[in-house]
Amino acid sequence: MVLVLAVSDEVDDALLADPHAVRAAELIVACGDLPFEYLGRLMNMLNVPLVFVPGNHDPDISGYRTSRAGLPLRAGLPATPPWPEGAISAERRVVDAAGLRLAGLGGCRRYSDGPNQYTEWQQARRARALTWRARWRGFRDGRSVDVLLTHAPPAGAGEGEDAPHQGFRALRGLTARLQPALVLHGHVDPHGLPPGGHRVGRTVVRNVVGRHLLEIEPGADAPSSPAGRSHAR
Repeated sequence: MVLVLAVSDEVDDALLADPHAVRAAELIVACGDLPFEYLGRLMNMLNVPLVFVPGNHDPDISGYRTSRAGLPLRAGLPATPPWPEGAISAERRVVDAAGLRLAGLGGCRRYSDGPNQYTEWQQARRARALTWRARWRGFRDGRSVDVLLTHAPPAGAGEGEDAPHQGFRALRGLTARLQPALVLHGHVDPHGLPPGGHRVGRTVVRNVVGRHLLEIEPGADAPSSPAGRSHAR
């Protein structure tokens, strides 16, 4: 069982002032629209890995990769990524952290000229590429994806009513193909939504705007949130 601190969209100053409630977290996952400085402080405060995907209010993080020597590159040239040193981008990637396998696809529906916004067709293309990567990793080592990190929700699973906050059909299809135990997303104000989340097939879809502590078992069908160990703000 892995205790995970999931955060998205809302900076929690009280958490920075008193992290006692989340001290036992073994991993931080961030679903977008949080300042990288805030994420860096969380990561350094808890001294655990941090895995993230970008939201529509985050900078463009596309094009970064790591050379065989471990040097960060962009467009083939040395470049310093905008995210905190040591944080792990899961955008369009499959990563392993704290015993969990995570895949990520950030961004939201296109509504302006800002970064990390996609049409349904663009997100579907990105989702197909991520499906291939996840299946290839699974073929190599027999492990499936435990958690899918997104910023916008899958269509029909906790989306907003206005166009920018509607979910992606592509994310619903991606969830069905990967069948992770859990999809974590932000972007949508959770007020009035079911606290237990929605489901796409066997997968639980959970809105993590604010902060939440989740116990996630690698290979399990669903997370558990025992009384006293789950907090949302």
